[in-house]
Amino acid sequence: MDKLKGRHTPLRRSLWVVGVYLLAGWLWITFSDYLAGQWFPDPEALSRVQTYKGALFVLVTALVLFLVLMRQFNRDRSMLSLHHHQREEIRALNQFRESVIERANVWINVLDPEGRVVLWNAAAEEISGYRRDEVIGSDRIWQWLYPDGDNRARIRERASDIIRDKGEAVGYETRITSRDGCERLISWNARSLRDDDGEIVGSIAIGHDITDIRNAEITIRQRERQLSTLMDNLPGMAYRCLYDEHWTMLFVSSGCRDLTGYEPDELVNNQRISYAELIADGSNDAILRAVESAIGNAEPFSVEYTIVRNDGRSIWVWERGRAVEDNGDLVLEGIILDISDRKALEDELSELAIRDPLTGLFNRREMTRLLDEEIARAERYGRALSLLWIDFDHFKTINDDYGHAAGDSVLKVTSALLAGSVRSVDVIGRFGGEEFVILLPEMDRFEARDTAERLRSLISNTPQPLGDGRTVPLTISVGISVFPDNGTDSRALCAAADRAMYQAKSSGRNRVVLAPLAQEAHNP
Repeated sequence: MDKLKGRHTPLRRSLWVVGVYLLAGWLWITFSDYLAGQWFPDPEALSRVQTYKGALFVLVTALVLFLVLMRQFNRDRSMLSLHHHQREEIRALNQFRESVIERANVWINVLDPEGRVVLWNAAAEEISGYRRDEVIGSDRIWQWLYPDGDNRARIRERASDIIRDKGEAVGYETRITSRDGCERLISWNARSLRDDDGEIVGSIAIGHDITDIRNAEITIRQRERQLSTLMDNLPGMAYRCLYDEHWTMLFVSSGCRDLTGYEPDELVNNQRISYAELIADGSNDAILRAVESAIGNAEPFSVEYTIVRNDGRSIWVWERGRAVEDNGDLVLEGIILDISDRKALEDELSELAIRDPLTGLFNRREMTRLLDEEIARAERYGRALSLLWIDFDHFKTINDDYGHAAGDSVLKVTSALLAGSVRSVDVIGRFGGEEFVILLPEMDRFEARDTAERLRSLISNTPQPLGDGRTVPLTISVGISVFPDNGTDSRALCAAADRAMYQAKSSGRNRVVLAPLAQEAHNP
C-alpha cells in the first residue's frame, strides 16, 4: 500500500501545480480585465493595456516557473548526491561484509528483536552445517542447534536479555549440535544493536569454536595427572636442573622428600640449599667429568655417588640423565635413585667373596692376592716381608671329642685372638681348615720369629672356649718364611712357610720354626 501511494505522489503533485497555475491564470485574467476596463475606458488605451498585461503575465509566470524549476533542480541535485553517497556507503558496507564478515574465521550472526536470524556468515555455515538460506528470517535454528528443550530455553532467555540490553555476553560457552550430529563447544561474545536513533534493533554475536582447544586442554590435564602420578610413584627423584656449579634445580618431583629429606621447593632455585651442597666431598668433580663427557658425545650419562641427607645420613645414589637445550640454554634432565641397599648388598657380596664365612678373616684367594701386592711393594721399596703359617695342634681331637660346633667356636675365638694381637698393618687370613696365614710387612726374620713366639705363647696360655661354658687347652705350630730370602713370589713363600710349619709339628708341636735360608738348606 505504501509502495502504491509512493507511485501516485508525483502525479498528484503535477496536477496540483497545474491546478494552481490555471487558477492563478483565471484570476489574473478575470480581475485584470475588470480593473483595466474600469481604469481605461478608452478602447485604444485599453487595447495597449491588454497587450502589456499579457506580456507582464508571461514575464511573471516565467519568473515563477524559473524559480520553481531552480528549486526543483537543486533538490534533485541534492537527491542525486545523497543517492550517490548512499550507493558508496552500500558498496563500502558490502565490501566490509565480504572482506571482514564473510571471510572471518569466527561465527558472526545478527538477530532481530524477535530472535530471527538476519545475518549468517560463511564461518557460521561451516561450523553449524546450516546454510544461510535455511536460517535467514527464521528462528528454527534454535531448535536445530539446541535440541534439548530445557537447555534451549535457558540459552534463548540469555539471548533475549542481550537483545533487551540487559547485559552482554563475554566468553559465554554453549554446546551446539551441528547438522552432522556432532557436538561443538562455542564461546560467545554478544551485545545488543542500536540504530542511528538509539533504538534497539537486535543483537550481534561472535562465536569462537573452542571444541579442539577444550579437547586439547582435557588431554593436557590428563597427561599432567598421569605425569604427576608417575612422578609421585617413581622410586627416586626426577629432576630438571641448570648446567652450573650449583646444579641449580628448576624442577624436582615429590620423591625429593624421601631421597634427600628436603621439601621440593627447598631445592628448586636453591631456595634453602643447592643440590651441589648435598653431594659428598670429592664426588662433585667425578660427576662433572661424567656429565661433560656425555655432553661431548651427545649421549646420556650414568654416575654413582653419595649424598648427605637432611638428617645427616649418607646414602648412595645412582643418577641417569642427559643434556637438552631449552630456549638456548643447556639443562639436564634425569632421575636419581637411592641405591644404598644395592651398595650394601654389593659390599656384602664383596666381603663374602674375600672373607671366610666362619671367622670373618680373609680367605685363601684374597690372602694370595694381598700377598702378591705386598711382595710387589717390598720389591719396589727394597723392604722385608715375613709370612707366618699357623696350624692348630691336635685340632681333630677337639672335633672328635666335643663336636664340630665346639671346634667352630674354638676357631672363631682363636682367630679373633690372633687378629687382635698383631699390628694394624698386618694381615691375617684363613687358608682352610685350621691353617691360618699372617702377613707381616716390613718385618725381617728375627722380628717375625719374636712375633710368632709371642702369638704361640698367647694361644698356649689362653684356654679356648667350646661355646658351652667349657674350655680346652690349645697350642699352635708356626712356620716362618721371609721375602726375598725364602722366595720372590707368593707360591715360593707359602711353600717355604708350610714346610717350616710341618717341621715344627715334627719337632714336637707348639713351637716356631724359621724356613732355612738358601745356603742353610744346602748345608749337610
